[in-house]
Amino acid sequence: MNRGILAGILAYTLWGLLPGYWKAIQEVPPLEILCHRTIWSLVFVLLILAVRKQWTWVGQVRASPRTLLISLASACLLSLNWFTYIWAVNSGHVVDSSLGYFIAPLVNVLLGVLFLRERLRGWQKVAIGLAAVGVVSLTVGYGAFPWIALTLALSFGLYGLLRKVSPLGSVEGLALETAVLSIPAVAYLAYQEATGNASFGHTGTTTTLLLAGTGVVTALPLLLFAYAARQVTLATVGIMQYISPTCQFFLGVFVYGEPFTPTRLLGFAPIWLALVIYSMDGMKEERRRRLVRQSASR
Repeated sequence: MNRGILAGILAYTLWGLLPGYWKAIQEVPPLEILCHRTIWSLVFVLLILAVRKQWTWVGQVRASPRTLLISLASACLLSLNWFTYIWAVNSGHVVDSSLGYFIAPLVNVLLGVLFLRERLRGWQKVAIGLAAVGVVSLTVGYGAFPWIALTLALSFGLYGLLRKVSPLGSVEGLALETAVLSIPAVAYLAYQEATGNASFGHTGTTTTLLLAGTGVVTALPLLLFAYAARQVTLATVGIMQYISPTCQFFLGVFVYGEPFTPTRLLGFAPIWLALVIYSMDGMKEERRRRLVRQSASR
């Protein structure tokens, strides 16, 4: 198998299995988990940058206030996404969180139209329309707005939009974002320690090690994804991205026993259909562009 494809599958599978990691430390409050995830991610990413000796980006950030502002905004969106996801998983909403990441690719397309002046193709319009039908169906069926899924999808989509316009690479960007977030994170954990409410070092060796390991489980899939994105086509990446929410969905229903009623199926069905249409259209467009490039090179 192509190494890029293997790296991509592994990255999305690790992301898809992440609910199991959060469940293992669910006795720790979500905000405390978020703070540890931020700090330990920074430590892990800085180690990677030290090994690679990649520090030229620091001067780039100092010379560009715009880059710093973009990273501040993306850091806020990242923390919102992480906190919502951790809270949702440990509150019994794994299926709802999977819905958020099923919707996310379609949100990305919509944001591209709104902010980057990209034009929707015909089948993309159909896919977004079907997704909207699914969201409305879930809202009507449950009598409640699917805020968990939409918060995850919108925060992830807006984060991706900011990362797209940022000049920093994925690892460098994560380093700056977690560095910014680590300031309030350290302050909060210090307060928890001072008031005797801290979990790290006080709730058993396993929990302490798992909290420290949040940096690895955050950064490792990102590195695998970055490698895969350079090795495989955009269409292939587009298909692989559904591995993660699919894993989450099966974990929620078959491992954690979350209900998946006929009402919920009526909401999920048009969204799944939308993703099939979106993926097929993406592969068709990628094939067309490849043929254009081949013709131009002759």
